[in-house]
Amino acid sequence: MKIMVVGGGGREHAIIKKLKANKDVTKIFALPGNGGIAKDATCIAIGAKEIDKIVDFAKANGISYAVVAPDDPLVLGAVDSLNKAGIPCFGPTANAAIIEGSKVFSKNLMKKYGIPTAEYEVFDSPEEALKYLETVPLPTVIKADGLALGKGVIIAQTREEALDAVHSIMENKIFGASGNKIVIEEFLTGPEVSVLSFTDGNTIVPMVSSMDHKRAGDNDTGLNTGGMGTIAPNPYYTKEIADICMKTIFLPTIKAMNAEGRMFKGCLYFGLMLTPKGPKVIEYNCRFGDPETQVVLPLLESDLLSVMQSVTNGTLKAEEVKFSDKSACCVVMASSGYPQKYQTGFEIKLPENPEGEIYIAGAKLENGKMVTSGGRVLGVTAVSDTLKEAIDKAYGIVMTVNFENAFYRKDIGQRALKAKK
Repeated sequence: MKIMVVGGGGREHAIIKKLKANKDVTKIFALPGNGGIAKDATCIAIGAKEIDKIVDFAKANGISYAVVAPDDPLVLGAVDSLNKAGIPCFGPTANAAIIEGSKVFSKNLMKKYGIPTAEYEVFDSPEEALKYLETVPLPTVIKADGLALGKGVIIAQTREEALDAVHSIMENKIFGASGNKIVIEEFLTGPEVSVLSFTDGNTIVPMVSSMDHKRAGDNDTGLNTGGMGTIAPNPYYTKEIADICMKTIFLPTIKAMNAEGRMFKGCLYFGLMLTPKGPKVIEYNCRFGDPETQVVLPLLESDLLSVMQSVTNGTLKAEEVKFSDKSACCVVMASSGYPQKYQTGFEIKLPENPEGEIYIAGAKLENGKMVTSGGRVLGVTAVSDTLKEAIDKAYGIVMTVNFENAFYRKDIGQRALKAKK
């Protein structure tokens, strides 16, 4: 069975390593993949947004099943095009991927169907937005409507920051057309939780919860990034809270999408805030999160390909989806200067047999050597019986990885350990 995975980051590397475990899989292609994925799949130099080329490749190479992992191709309709060509896929169609593709759509969906989220207003005129900002309590949250590489959200602590955010997004177009409309919403407080879930549009199976670390520096200081590390499970996400989320958020979201004629099949990601008034949705993603996938999939005991196919076929209810009760920690190693300016092209030296997984995100092969090519270079994941052991193990592996200008947070998982106490 030939599999094609669209994407080229750490998330895709984690998915590919898990798919490789299925004995029916004879070959995996990654489009475009990266220098580290090349050890586990055949990389093809076709970009994730080159949908016509992706479809042509799949047809020409007898692909049996495709996994479209990143948000851009999902929102652009990659799954629709592959399905039309007769290739079964994991991932939502474009009309369902809008749940991430448009913040305005998702906020309006939650309001219409009574799904708990922050209070908000939508603006397509900078003048109206600026006027409204004179009245809102601070801090406040300003979001670009469309996709912005996970960076289209600004938390403004002062009135001046809020006004600057509107100018930057709507007038200076720092996120391009994604900023034609904005959402201004209430700032929620409480522990954040990420819950990825498998859904076939009727049944929903949440995966192990996780905790992301977005800020670049220790103790949650510095700029927001795509994620500097994760742990799973999230200690704040108790069974009682999971039951509330299933009843008030997860199932209502699936039903709301069906009612809108937008059945969602794939991985639906819930970014939640556990507020004093109960769990609320901060954001939806239409795909596996990065780097959450790097701690969630190593805990999956069921066969990933079988679960994905049951999602595609609408038979998830009959599929056993089992997770280990162990803990996982992922530490992201980045290029110094990320998420702003950074240098690349440094050789990456990895340990021979690490006691965990090393998922490559930003690297390429040059003259037979793997060199850095991005901001987030790799993620080191370790699994153990306790969270403390998983954290210690992950940092132990980090010490054996070497590339010039490497930087990483030293406190991944510490907040979770305190919460456990």
